[in-house]
Amino acid sequence: MNIKSLLLGSAAAFVAVSGARAADAVVVAEPEPAEYVKICDVYGAGYFYIPGTETCLRIGGYVRYDIGGGDVGSFDGAVTGDHDDGSANDTYRKNARFTLKTWTGQETELGTLKTYTETRFNFGNENDYIFANEAHNRSLSLKFAWIQLGGLRVGKDESAFDTFIGYAGSVIQDTLVPYGAFDTNVVQYYFDAGTGFSAVVSLEEGSGVVGTIDSYVPHVVGGVKYTQGWGAITGVVAYDSNYEEVAGKVRLDVKPMDNLSLFIMGGYGTDDNLTDDAGNAIDAHGRGFYKQWSGNWAVWGGGTYTINEKISFNTQLSYDEGKNFGVAANIAYEIVKGLKITAEVDYLHLGEDSVTNFTKADKENSVGGILRFQRSF
Repeated sequence: MNIKSLLLGSAAAFVAVSGARAADAVVVAEPEPAEYVKICDVYGAGYFYIPGTETCLRIGGYVRYDIGGGDVGSFDGAVTGDHDDGSANDTYRKNARFTLKTWTGQETELGTLKTYTETRFNFGNENDYIFANEAHNRSLSLKFAWIQLGGLRVGKDESAFDTFIGYAGSVIQDTLVPYGAFDTNVVQYYFDAGTGFSAVVSLEEGSGVVGTIDSYVPHVVGGVKYTQGWGAITGVVAYDSNYEEVAGKVRLDVKPMDNLSLFIMGGYGTDDNLTDDAGNAIDAHGRGFYKQWSGNWAVWGGGTYTINEKISFNTQLSYDEGKNFGVAANIAYEIVKGLKITAEVDYLHLGEDSVTNFTKADKENSVGGILRFQRSF
């Protein structure tokens, strides 16, 4: 064997060994199965399973743009509506809003576990004495943040005094004569018999200067409802623990035709302590967290007439013992699915409580209008 053959053989052996080692070093991992988002249709459209869990999640919300004109400052919240606080203004008021909503649902051995959140972001002009006509980012608003297991709900909600009875119509300015406060923390239990009968009991914290509880005793709301094909009848009673007053409302809903729904609602509340300003640290001017109308009684009525699948007409009339009278009417037109334009006209006659009126109207008769664009998703 000569030197040349030895060198060639050694080189061939080295290459073979190196190739074997290189082949051993490359390990191809098995592909992991892709985990696609799965649709969850248990709780309705739009839900999907959060990967790796049994919880179903839905994300939604809306983008809204409001333009208000006329006696805008005469109404509570002017163009923003939805029970926001109002402020003085003699001309246009505009507001852009983005609202983010989330829903979750999961079945457990104790019933359905749910959550709901709603957060609002606003940009618009306040038109008050501090900001004048300046448009700016307004305060962030947490409207809802509650947990519910079965019939038990805890967290941030709107008062059962209003949610259980169904608010007061489908107009934007539904509180020209106010029918109750809204924002509150709650501990409540909802019962549904499955036969059309339902009930609620709610322990509430209230909100605001005169509405937030000032002791260990909560505000208490109770309600019952009976629903059938013809409509529903609902009653709620609330105890204001701050002023030790009681307020109640009864509502009748009827559906005489497939495209027409009507309602009438009456409210009554005691106000002895609410008008006893000398005996209270905070001047309530006769209005508590629940009985926010003027005097002892008030009435609201209205309805919705569906003209066709895209257009509906909504109206509401309201009146209270303090001789406040409100009229709101609008046409809502869904241009395409998810995009709606609403044009509303509102009228308020200010009654006897011109100094402490709820709506901050500054003259006896006020007329305003709102044009709303809303994309819901």
